[in-house]
Amino acid sequence: MRTCEEPRPPNGQSPIALAAGQSEYGFAEKVVEGMFIVVNSITIKIHSKAFHASFELWQLQGYSVNPGWQQSDLRLTRITDPQRGEVLTFKELTWQTLRIEADATDNGDQDPVTTPLRLITNQGRIQISLKRRTKDCNVVASKLMFLLDDLLWVLTDSQLKAMMKYAESLSEAMEKSAQQRKSLAPESVQVTPPAPSAQQSWAQPFGASPSPSSIGQYFDKHDMKESSYHLLISRLDLHICDDSHAREAGALKHGMLGGAIQLTFRRMAFDYYPFHRAGDACKHWVRYSEAMETRGQWARKLVSEFQSKIEKL
Repeated sequence: MRTCEEPRPPNGQSPIALAAGQSEYGFAEKVVEGMFIVVNSITIKIHSKAFHASFELWQLQGYSVNPGWQQSDLRLTRITDPQRGEVLTFKELTWQTLRIEADATDNGDQDPVTTPLRLITNQGRIQISLKRRTKDCNVVASKLMFLLDDLLWVLTDSQLKAMMKYAESLSEAMEKSAQQRKSLAPESVQVTPPAPSAQQSWAQPFGASPSPSSIGQYFDKHDMKESSYHLLISRLDLHICDDSHAREAGALKHGMLGGAIQLTFRRMAFDYYPFHRAGDACKHWVRYSEAMETRGQWARKLVSEFQSKIEKL
């Protein structure tokens, strides 16, 4: 993969649906979603103007799960609400080992001598939730959770500086992509119920026929109000070592060793809601607490003051 200077246009309709000659969520989508994928090893190489990176995965598995993130009957791995015209699907990716390596490119803006950045992790998994429209299979909202167990990471000061430069080089492209997503995000999702079809029978588990109200309640329980991305690390041991003296000639012979610092984080979590508007409710957030209500009142007050100034102008 290669980073783009300018973001690409949206993908449009699902290629699975187009190849099957259909325009709505149907049999072809369900067949592909039900596949169990096992890959012994996979390598992903990313090229940028400032650095190149590689991701190596071993024993990668991808499969459908129910809303409780457990493997079960495939008919229980999706929730279809005919009234909304939307469908929820749940996926999980697991792997045994993940290796990440990044280094500066020859024509980049990095220093001529840099230390490659390396990270090796043990087992991990990614939980993916998708909400799509049944009439065109377009993704309305998504939720991605990146879960890692114990993680040990040893960094030198030069590697830490290089990592900050790598992140800075990607910030411009990420900002442009975020602006494109926000400009294309709908102001409000207006869903019209689709015409009745035989495909709706696939949404009923084991031939049951629950009432529309029960389907709506079950859909609301697992619905994604907005797109979000999450990272959860059970334990992170971070060691940062100073190697500035070691790079100098004869430093080790004279015993000139740098310092070191160790940081330990337990249950470290990052939550990112890219489309959340100032002043909107936060009760649907993963780690919502009552302390956020104070922040919400403060944000709504600022928004109202800003709107009043705009109206005066």
